[in-house]
Amino acid sequence: MRRFGEAFERMLLLFGDERMYIVYVLFSAIHVRTYVGQTQDLETRFRQHNSGRVRSTRIYCPWEMIHSETFGTRAEAMAREHFLKSASGRKYLHNLLEAIASE
Repeated sequence: MRRFGEAFERMLLLFGDERMYIVYVLFSAIHVRTYVGQTQDLETRFRQHNSGRVRSTRIYCPWEMIHSETFGTRAEAMAREHFLKSASGRKYLHNLLEAIASE
C-alpha cells in the first residue's frame, strides 16, 4: 500500500488541482485476477474496491494496486483502459505482473 500512497502524492505534485483521469490496474493475489478501471479519484475508488462496494470486484477482495497511468482527458484514459482490456493489453499486464513478482 505504501507504493500507492507515494505514487498518488507524486501525481498530485505534478498536476496540482487540475482534474486528471487515471487508469489503474488492481491485482487479487488470492484469486490471481486483475481488474482495469479508470477514475478521477484514485484513492476513493481503491477504497471502494477493497470495501466491497463495487459489485464486479467485491468477491475478489483484497485488491492491490499494481499500476496506474494519468491522462489529461477522459477520452485518452478510456482509450488506454480499452487497450489494457484487449488481448495485447492483457499480455502487457501479464509481463508487468511477472516483472513485479521477480522484484
